[in-house]
Amino acid sequence: MTTEIHGECDPRFLRVKKVFAESFASGAELGAAVAITVDGVPVVDLWGGIANRAEGLPWAANTLVNLFSTTKGLTAMCAHHLVDEGRVDLDAPIADLWPEFGVAGKERITLRWLLSHRAGLPAIRETLPPEAMYDWDVMTGALAAEAPWWEPGTTHGYHAFTLGWLVGEVIRRVTGMMPGAYFREVFAGPLGLDAHIGLAASEDARCATLQNARRVPDKKTLFQRIMAEPASMTARAFTNPATIAMPGSVTSRAWRGADIPSVNGHATARAIAKLYGVLAAGGSVDGVRVLSREAIARCAEEHSRGLDSILDIDTRFSLGFMLPQPHDPFGREGSFGHPGAGGSIGFADPEARIGFGYVMNRMGTNILLDPRPQALIEAMYASL
Repeated sequence: MTTEIHGECDPRFLRVKKVFAESFASGAELGAAVAITVDGVPVVDLWGGIANRAEGLPWAANTLVNLFSTTKGLTAMCAHHLVDEGRVDLDAPIADLWPEFGVAGKERITLRWLLSHRAGLPAIRETLPPEAMYDWDVMTGALAAEAPWWEPGTTHGYHAFTLGWLVGEVIRRVTGMMPGAYFREVFAGPLGLDAHIGLAASEDARCATLQNARRVPDKKTLFQRIMAEPASMTARAFTNPATIAMPGSVTSRAWRGADIPSVNGHATARAIAKLYGVLAAGGSVDGVRVLSREAIARCAEEHSRGLDSILDIDTRFSLGFMLPQPHDPFGREGSFGHPGAGGSIGFADPEARIGFGYVMNRMGTNILLDPRPQALIEAMYASL
């Protein structure tokens, strides 16, 4: 059965629409959306498929979906905004703002090291109950007491969950606001974005239901490695608390409503493309400036490169963003953004002045860039 593709597509980008439709025809997609802006102007805004298979609900123009680590880009933007305002110094000890943090070898850790995954705090050693994931004070308290797994600043490893609480607590200490509220005040509200960190219960009916990834024979995934070494630093980075492994957790009200600013953002592809599109076009739109040009340059500046101590593959990071990887080039050099587990991604290409957003509900198995958005990105660049 042919899946109807809805939305708008500039004739220059019809090959993007073709690739999007082919992904449904091949069975790779259940429900998904892709959006692109050029110079801040929407040129692609497409969606299709099923948002909730059990209820037979189609994907709609305003369907929301969990972004997983694509959320990190939203949180990083909040940190850069505070740096722009002079309220946070990238190179001052975090303990100056968060005194409880300055123990157990963390006295010199800076926001720069947090954002570039160099702080040595990717996991918590003490086993926490699953419900701790939803308790801000428990998670930030555990991280304040934790000792680094490596000497801070000497190497990097993906802070898959902890980055959100670490950077988020800096945001909270400075502004008095939870990260989700600060993102709403500074970015989502002024730009009119349907993007959320901490989702109101009134929006639950718009959320797509996630479908587990299809098993690929003989393909060793990150989570298979975690199961094989459950006591390792990598395993604890993803499974302590073990919330995400519990059936139904990521579609629960507790998950959706909490501030977990590494992994539980919800948005449309349109919102992600517009947000990154504003940054790609210089940081302002319609008289609203959200980031300075200096901040945008920082977003694209490499701070970490090489073998990742958590993912065990080569990765590149700027301050809070992933950069195009040698093995997963999601944009041209100078681009920055963030992919999420399962396949979602948002990024900015300032040279081409492009903002890109892709979201889906059929989870993929790749550690970084999923083949579905990669094909869309290739079609986008071929259309320029």
